Amino acid sequence: MDVFQEFDGGGGGEEGLRDIKFLLDIPLTITVEIGRTKMLINDLLQLGQGSVVELDKLAGEPLEMLINNKVIARGEVVVVNEKFGIRLTDIVSPTDRLKQLK
Repeated sequence: MDVFQEFDGGGGGEEGLRDIKFLLDIPLTITVEIGRTKMLINDLLQLGQGSVVELDKLAGEPLEMLINNKVIARGEVVVVNEKFGIRLTDIVSPTDRLKQLK
């Protein structure tokens, strides 16, 4: 029979804070998606310079920000120092993020 140490519910003091600071330094890859589509391999092979691929989103619809292919926020395109960026307009609630895991 396994015996587990009883959890006291405490925050762990400085040790717990140090553990959290360690987690805050983990790099994540963030993806901003403007849309998706499905395509036959034959159609994919026909693509060339100047081809236009129609996506499933309408122009002006919010973009989705993803981490590990899970939507965490939505926003709109902005230009920052001559680069594209995203202005967040909606943060996905923790409850909705948990639903994505099922």
